[in-house]
This record gives sequence, C-alpha cells and structure tokens, in this order.
Amino acid sequence: MRVKTKQDRRRRISLRQRKKIGGTSERPRLAVFRSLTHISAQVIDDTTGTTVVSASSTEPSVKAGFADGARGGNVAGAQVIGKLVAERTLEKGITSVVFDRGGFLYHGRVRKVADAARDGGLKF
Repeated sequence: MRVKTKQDRRRRISLRQRKKIGGTSERPRLAVFRSLTHISAQVIDDTTGTTVVSASSTEPSVKAGFADGARGGNVAGAQVIGKLVAERTLEKGITSVVFDRGGFLYHGRVRKVADAARDGGLKF
C-alpha cells in the first residue's frame, strides 16, 4: 500500500495494529476515531463482529451534556466521550478492554478518551 495522503498513512498504521490487537467477548476492543470536529468510541467484539457499546460527539444527548467550551473537536469533549463509553460498557458488565487508537497518535484527544475511560472504571 503506497502512502499518498495522511489518511493512507493512518489506515496503514491501523491495519498494522489490527494484526496484534483483537477483541473477544470477555475483553472487547475499544476503538477510537477522531475527525477534525468530532470524536467517537466503540467497544467491539471482533469474534462476532458486533459493536457492544458506542458513544459519539454527534449524538444529540451527548451534545446536550457538553459543558461550557466542550465540543467534539477539543480535549474537554473527548473526556466526556471517554467517561460516557466507560459508563455504558460497565452497564453491560464488561470491565476490561483492549485499546485501539486506530492509527492516530496516542496524544491529545485520543489520550483523553483513554484516560477518561480508565477513570470511569475500565481496565486496559
């Protein structure tokens, strides 16, 4: 795969990571996706190919819960998404996950999602 754009590079890194990272029903994969204006996280069971839990900054209920200055494109919004996905995952009875940064650098919003999920009670 030839790298021509930033998206190609991220996809290549993501595929390389997915060789090593996989989610099971006991320990699913917490996948993070960020765009310029939004961020989302999904807890995925790769053995069945199903999404167990998801949270996104595009959901109307989440947008209403954002505090002053928080939105999907900044770290305050990413922290809200991480906490929300942790709450929803614990409601399903899952306490441990595998973190998948999806080819993005573990920095900024991606790191805040992971830290907030850990603070919310998830183990990884």
